[in-house]
Amino acid sequence: MKNFIFISPNFPTNYWMFCKELKNNGLNVLGIGDQPYDELSYELKDSLNEYYKVDSLENYDSVYRATAFFIHKYGRIDWLESNNEYWLEQNAKLRSDFNIKSGFQIEDIPRIKFKSKMKEYYKKAGIPAARYHLADTLKNSKAFAKEVGYPIIAKPDNGVGAADTHRISSDKELNDFFETKMPGVTYILEEYIDAAVNSYDAIIDSNGEPIFETGNVTPNSIMDIVNTADNSIYYIVKDLPEDTRKAGRAAVKSFGVKSRFIHFEFFRLLSDHKGMGKKGDITALEVNMRPCGGFTPDMINFGHSTNVYKIWADMIAFDKSTVESGADKFCAYAGLRDGKNFVMSHEDIMEKYGENMRMVERIPDALSGAMGNQMYVAVFDTEKEMNSFYDHVLEYKKPAGPKKSAKPVKRAIKKPAKRTAKKSAAKRAV
Repeated sequence: MKNFIFISPNFPTNYWMFCKELKNNGLNVLGIGDQPYDELSYELKDSLNEYYKVDSLENYDSVYRATAFFIHKYGRIDWLESNNEYWLEQNAKLRSDFNIKSGFQIEDIPRIKFKSKMKEYYKKAGIPAARYHLADTLKNSKAFAKEVGYPIIAKPDNGVGAADTHRISSDKELNDFFETKMPGVTYILEEYIDAAVNSYDAIIDSNGEPIFETGNVTPNSIMDIVNTADNSIYYIVKDLPEDTRKAGRAAVKSFGVKSRFIHFEFFRLLSDHKGMGKKGDITALEVNMRPCGGFTPDMINFGHSTNVYKIWADMIAFDKSTVESGADKFCAYAGLRDGKNFVMSHEDIMEKYGENMRMVERIPDALSGAMGNQMYVAVFDTEKEMNSFYDHVLEYKKPAGPKKSAKPVKRAIKKPAKRTAKKSAAKRAV
């Protein structure tokens, strides 16, 4: 029996389904997390053979000791994974330290975690990427901004999602950024690209070949959603565009991806961009060596009538899968922000779109920055129907206009004697 250590199986809350399908495939599933066992969901408890609670997953020594305990009790570990970008580096170190050969090792981390290193491998795949500069000095950074033009984007070179990402539009804002940026963090500056994010989401076998492929589109910038506390929308495509498929497969080969669930992000240009391409072209953004976050695996299932949790577990156990897809639909995510004055109430939304709805949940605080607070996931046969859904659920109430002044009361004015015409006219105008 193969031994599989799943790091943080309780977060996100839907990840117990990865464990369930692994166990159904005959693997010995061993969980390591920092949540007390009694607080784990029944479904997760039933999907694990054993669980080891550590004081903190941030404490490498604690996680190391937990892994050593499982090795002592169960023998050689065949797989160690979290499917979570936050633990990607820690996972690689554990594999290297315990000689677990499946998955990335610590020496692989730079090319899959540092945004500046990713560009080299995108280039090898023949996919253009935005110009960049590592923010060493203010003088050099201003020179870069002058070269590419404002706005520019600043973010940690080794970062997760859109956290600590900034749009900088002037020398003054660049000065402010240097005064307030996190100490000890290396930032990458990139030229701004007018584009929508199109992703390539796939489960890759041990030969680097896709077992399953799809994609999603994020029309709005995640950076803006986080920084302005805006609503969040994205959707699973009904049919994966061929140019996205081609770019995704080329990037898989270039980055040397094997036996993983991946989420590769590309820009689809909304306007011509010198050095990058024409409007509509696909260019590079960044790679994520894990599933797209939150409830996206569930959305993929709804959009393609399939089970990616099982497809992934089949890849781990058998290096192939016989799970088929059914009818393809658009699967739309709408993450509404608390405190907004929407036209439609929750009850209105459910009454109008109840038949389309597949999930209605509150988003955990840890994910709400990029995903909103109240989420609705619905499926639609056509893009037109989906866009109408977005138009309705995201519509704001119009602010009340200024109050109209009271209608003046007409009354007769008795003209005083001996008043000049000029003065009389002035009096009437008052």
